[in-house]
Amino acid sequence: MTGLTIVLLLVVLATAVATGARHWRLPAPSLLVIAGLAVGLLPWVPDIHVAPQVISVLVLPPLLYASAEEISGRELRAVWRPVTVLVFGLVLASAAAVGLIASALTPLTAATAFVLGAVLASTDPVAVTALGRRLSLPPRVQAMVQAESLFNDATSLVLYKVAVVTAVTAGAVSIPSAAGQFVVLGGGGALIGGAVAGVVMLIRRRTEDPVLETVIALVTPYASYVLAEDLHTSGVTAVIVAGVVLGSTGHRLSNAHIRLQIHAVYGTVVFLLESVVFAVIGLELPTLVRQLPADERGWPLWVPAVAFTVLAIRLLWVFPLSALMQYRRGSDKISWRVPAVLSWAGTRGVMPLAAALSIPLTTHSGAPLPHRALILTLTTGTIALTLVVQGFTLAPVVRRSGIALEPEHTAHEEARAGRHLAIAALAELDRFEEADAASGAVLEHARRHLEARLRQAEADEGDETGTDDPTARPADAYRDIRRALIAVETEELQRLYEDNKISNTTRRRLQRALDLEEAGLTG
Repeated sequence: MTGLTIVLLLVVLATAVATGARHWRLPAPSLLVIAGLAVGLLPWVPDIHVAPQVISVLVLPPLLYASAEEISGRELRAVWRPVTVLVFGLVLASAAAVGLIASALTPLTAATAFVLGAVLASTDPVAVTALGRRLSLPPRVQAMVQAESLFNDATSLVLYKVAVVTAVTAGAVSIPSAAGQFVVLGGGGALIGGAVAGVVMLIRRRTEDPVLETVIALVTPYASYVLAEDLHTSGVTAVIVAGVVLGSTGHRLSNAHIRLQIHAVYGTVVFLLESVVFAVIGLELPTLVRQLPADERGWPLWVPAVAFTVLAIRLLWVFPLSALMQYRRGSDKISWRVPAVLSWAGTRGVMPLAAALSIPLTTHSGAPLPHRALILTLTTGTIALTLVVQGFTLAPVVRRSGIALEPEHTAHEEARAGRHLAIAALAELDRFEEADAASGAVLEHARRHLEARLRQAEADEGDETGTDDPTARPADAYRDIRRALIAVETEELQRLYEDNKISNTTRRRLQRALDLEEAGLTG
């Protein structure tokens, strides 16, 4: 069986399982890991070896970029304080706790155990975003979970590089050197990501070619990552910053047709990459286990111990932090609901896998790095265990906590926003009538359409039923009027979002509806 055949079969398997997960409303990452593990245990399946560059260069940048684009800048500013504490304090605490447990229970030396702790220190943005899409979390909680999982990678990356240098050279850790590395990696990556985003904005404002804009959107995360890595800064941070900046300005950079095309193409790419990479995590574990020497066969006990340590230190960190924040806000009663969800959402995934695969094969002296296979096994096993256990139980935890937004809440918010958009468009239409901008028949046609939408929004907001007016195929004059009104609605939608009256999710959904309507005006 050739490598190309294996890749094609893996894509088919991952796509089929991910499609089934959507149909059965199950967490796709968890189901994909189980499917990959089941296939990897079959006796005729060859050993799977994934090159580090495949994950870190080919797969990781677009997935990180897609996750970063979904973060709202407004909601990110609202949660930066707790996110900062989690990004620095919790990552350091997790690395130290895992390192201590691993050095006590396993044959790992102190240096290699610290490598394992640094690899598993951060939550994974790809897994968290993939699992979070199924849940209706409040905007603040969703932003906190996603922002932490994105920005803690810079901290864990510095720890990882320090740990690897220590293990390879058998040297001591220098705190000033580690702090300097963090500034160079994180700060340099942020500057490069911002610069790439600025260049992309300049280019996209000057082109209306759908193919070219789609190519630019696909190339942007790779350009950010490769440029930052070549300049010896953090490629991960560069991709995240570029994604956050362009995600908050993307609706101003292109028209409806291009936005819809980019969304469709990028959605397909992300679906395929996510499906394959989570299947690879399960598929590779049996191969790693078969490579372990006899003195490392205790991995079935060590993996749960490491996974439990990762979760326990997160619980011990998040609950006191949440209680302190609630106390400072003057809450009479400390709630466990939000910290429980935040703690249980801290799964591991693609980022730790990419870091573990890039561990050097030899030490500075040329000898094989001791226990590298065990580090990979413990990392992959912990990833698989957290994805399966926390992935399948996260939805029940969210439901039990009672913080999830009911479907009616989202529908009412969208209806209220839709009513504001229709009112703004009707006001603009009145000005068109006063200026005699089009024939009476065209303006009346547009008015009937808007009034029907307004009635529908008011009915949805009041839990009633309504039906939209069927409209005939619009004439050229009507298309021009309707495009102008859609522009007014888009501005009103952005105003509602900036005034904190609607969530980022509602803004994205209504913007997509306006894009679909505008695209339909030109057939």
